[in-house]
Amino acid sequence: MTAPIRLGLVGIGKIARDQHLPALAGDERFDLAAVASRNASVERVASFPDIDAMIAAVPDLQAVSLCTPPDGRYEQAATAIAAGLHVMLEKPPAATLSEIAALEAQARARQVTLFTSWHSREAAGVAPAREWLADKQITAMRIHWREDIRRWHPGQEWILGPGGFGVFDPGINALSIATRILPEPLLLDSAWMEVPEGRASPLRAELAMRSGTAEVSAAFDFLQTGPQTWDIEVDTDAGMLRLSMGGSILELPGAEPQKAPDREYARLYARFAELVSAGESDVDVRPLQIVADAFLLGERRSSEAFAF
Repeated sequence: MTAPIRLGLVGIGKIARDQHLPALAGDERFDLAAVASRNASVERVASFPDIDAMIAAVPDLQAVSLCTPPDGRYEQAATAIAAGLHVMLEKPPAATLSEIAALEAQARARQVTLFTSWHSREAAGVAPAREWLADKQITAMRIHWREDIRRWHPGQEWILGPGGFGVFDPGINALSIATRILPEPLLLDSAWMEVPEGRASPLRAELAMRSGTAEVSAAFDFLQTGPQTWDIEVDTDAGMLRLSMGGSILELPGAEPQKAPDREYARLYARFAELVSAGESDVDVRPLQIVADAFLLGERRSSEAFAF
């Protein structure tokens, strides 16, 4: 058997503890050799305050997975690539498209893997939805992505700051699914976003898009309490397809709903291992392009101040 990839996990916050650590623990292709975090550590794993200290102290490190906020992640990824390490990026992969383009060029020159991961694409219903839609005439798509910022990002001030994405942090998950299952490119026509007083990133947004001749709408809300909504509906000449609960449940016309256990991050790490083994990269920026276009074209509306 091939020896496991010695990996360093950078950023030990909620997403790392909820998803990355369990996925790595269940994948024998990886050996969690070290972690780097300013304020956290992992029991029985070598811990360091930052990626520079980690790389300096663990000379046989082969890869890193970056779970830090997108603003500032470029420098971490560039450091890892320069050290000859393979890099996996949590979504959104970076704060800007220019940063991803630069990282892709650096990874190519250094001959290491760069993987822009989109975990919602690995939800159980996404691949079969893409397959079912491939030969259908699509007439419309509606995205409803509403969740509670206080529940999923408690006290995380960065998410409403410059480069924090605001409601587009969860909303980009929906866009990652849409750009994966639609046979034709997704293009933005118009958008508006609601930004709280004193903040830089929105709590609500709506997008009007198109894919071929199909109209695509998206409504994002970061203030929904109670049951959370992560739904996508697609109208076709064969009836309506519905993905719910973030893509984990697939409903096709005339069929019982299909549901499977959450394996999103396990699939991401399996893909990362395949890329490293093959000496390839997977850099897809289409969801980020739509968000960037929304910030470029969107009308900004002010709303009352928000506090966690």
